[in-house]
Amino acid sequence: MSAASDLPHAVCVELAREAIAAGPEAYAQPTAEARAVQYARTLLTPVVNATGVLLHTNLGRAPLAFHHPPQAINVELSLADGQRGSRQAAVGQLFATLCGAEAAMVVNNNAAAVLLVLAALAPGRQVLVSRGESVEIGGGFRVPDVMEQSGAVLVDVGTTNRTRRADYAKALARKNADVALVLKVHPGNYRIEGFVEETPIEQLATLGVPVVADIGSGLIDAQCPWLGGPPPSWLAGEPAARQTLAAGAALVMFSGDKLLGGPQSGIIAGDAALVAACAQHPLARALRPGGHVLFALQQLALSYLDRTAAATIPFWQMASATIDQLTERAHQLVAAAGVGQVVASESVPGAGSAPGTVIASVAVSVAGDHLAALRAAAPPIIARTRDGSTLLDLRTVHPSDDQHVAAALAAALAT
Repeated sequence: MSAASDLPHAVCVELAREAIAAGPEAYAQPTAEARAVQYARTLLTPVVNATGVLLHTNLGRAPLAFHHPPQAINVELSLADGQRGSRQAAVGQLFATLCGAEAAMVVNNNAAAVLLVLAALAPGRQVLVSRGESVEIGGGFRVPDVMEQSGAVLVDVGTTNRTRRADYAKALARKNADVALVLKVHPGNYRIEGFVEETPIEQLATLGVPVVADIGSGLIDAQCPWLGGPPPSWLAGEPAARQTLAAGAALVMFSGDKLLGGPQSGIIAGDAALVAACAQHPLARALRPGGHVLFALQQLALSYLDRTAAATIPFWQMASATIDQLTERAHQLVAAAGVGQVVASESVPGAGSAPGTVIASVAVSVAGDHLAALRAAAPPIIARTRDGSTLLDLRTVHPSDDQHVAAALAAALAT
């Protein structure tokens, strides 16, 4: 059984014992071999993302190729003097340059970044948040709950659909007001349209208290200079770190595994004194990233700074693929599989990035629901259904996987 399932001997023994314990009369129970296959499918494994969701949270968000040699790394060692240094120094200086900030630091995700900023800068004090931005996003993450854990005191201002500068000013003028920060939160998983109004950073920055902005998705620069052309239309209106800081925010916080295209992490960038206060808080040690994450972020930051991100970061490779390129691949895939047809499709950024926007794409469509059969392929292929057909969106499929997708599709249809 071990050779068939590629599982360790100890695991196979345990699964065999479970099968024996079920008894010979338990005909409906899976055999030891079947249990091994089922067990193997519970483990983490590479999959082919054919869903059309570029940053699929269930599939690890931004895909990233990363190799770290089996060597020590100077995570907290200064090579200049041989003394202990800061693990934030190398990556922090790169992201400060990228964001146009005085300083930057890294924690293990964006929720941790928000938590650390509030705990370090507003313990026991009030933080103003628009009611329309006091939100819940994926996984039950709620801004009010994070604020409560940080020790900051949430003060809702305005209304769900309209919040003006005057609403913040009124809260600041209240008797016994002790406001440490104004928190601006980008609602990543939804968009309110119609009779709405929000207060831009430029106006919030005139209130006399620091403005910290959770921009969420991790767009570095709204101009996307690494693409060598105009920014994609689907990014219109998405807040970016460089522009948010230039508008007057004291700090920005964002995810590393969304539009940045890197590993799971959270970046805090902005005013040097505020970043230093965050780095010195006791929570900073509990939320710090490891050497692998830091090394991957360093490689990522360098690719942005030398303008090679479009060619080296998988997310931007997916996002930048042209319709002509996708169409050619789709026709080749259909020819290789001997089934399916090429259809227009719509991809989405995903993971709360650019909510409500779509990216024109191309898919291969076959009649019927073949999701289970495709998931059973090796490696598994994750697709979606629409109008009674199975769609495989090629924008999120790496070109090197096209041949595998074609073979798996042909096998799925044959059965």
